[in-house]
Amino acid sequence: MRKAHRVVALAYEGLCTFEFGIAVEAFALQRPELDVPWYHFGVCSVEPGPFRALGGIRIEAARGLGALRRADTIVVPGWRNPDEPPPAALLSALRSAYRRGARIVSICSGVFVLAAAGLLDGKRATTHWRYVERLSRRYPKIIVEPDVLYVDEGTVLTSAGSAAGIDLCLHIIRSDYGAQIANQVAKRLVVPPHRDGDQSQYIAAAVPDGRARSLSRLLEWARANLRHDLSIATLAKRARMSKRSFARHFLAEAGTTPHRWLSRQRLFAAQQWLETTGESIDYIAGEVGMGTAATLRHHFRKAFRTSPTAYRKRFTTVPISQGHREAQRLQ
Repeated sequence: MRKAHRVVALAYEGLCTFEFGIAVEAFALQRPELDVPWYHFGVCSVEPGPFRALGGIRIEAARGLGALRRADTIVVPGWRNPDEPPPAALLSALRSAYRRGARIVSICSGVFVLAAAGLLDGKRATTHWRYVERLSRRYPKIIVEPDVLYVDEGTVLTSAGSAAGIDLCLHIIRSDYGAQIANQVAKRLVVPPHRDGDQSQYIAAAVPDGRARSLSRLLEWARANLRHDLSIATLAKRARMSKRSFARHFLAEAGTTPHRWLSRQRLFAAQQWLETTGESIDYIAGEVGMGTAATLRHHFRKAFRTSPTAYRKRFTTVPISQGHREAQRLQ
């Protein structure tokens, strides 16, 4: 990022401390090891403090809603009660920030604040699966996505349940700084850079059947062999299952289909190649299993709203002349 980016998180009576902590960890923690200018983080109080937060603690923010006037990104870390209308002053401040182009982010039940402000009308959004029906019923103009971990609508982003806020924050960091930086942040958090699947896999049962055969080794092997034919038949054979049984196990464990999982892994690998090498788009397409540059460009633009060339120009970390040597190291 080329200039100081101000992130402001809301604090309020009954603050959801876990969701608030996610924002602090993602954007406030200094990261000198990354050697990039990090976010400037602040907190603004919805009501005069000090006030009580969940967990028996008291919080007092240094600034009020006026802090939102200069914020580049605003985080709404949950909301104390989805059935309680947010204060009119807060809704007005969010609308003003949205009109001037600020990025508005909600975690879990924070989506109800964005919805009340009218920022989600005609847009896709998500929230915790427990609140999906309530959100759809109360705000019919919103296109509610019930199964995803987060939704990016450009300047308005929403996440599913609380922990999905981590996925959304890593997505934001990836959008701002590139895949390599996001991967380093994820490593420090000891979480995957991108979780596969969607929140529907957590609704019926939080803990998978311990007798089920884990596919973790197979997924690791697949990530290391993206350039090869990785059809369902190939993967099922390596897992020593029938194709039907494999597809069922894969959906239960990864929360998505093998095809969607592979597409995402190939795109993430392409990001790494673009950031760290000077190889041609054709070469990268072959190495990540996309076949042709045209295919890679199509899927890359669909997933990231930019072209591979534009992404490389923004996030490349090595001179073009070093590309081949770095490519050899990655293999």
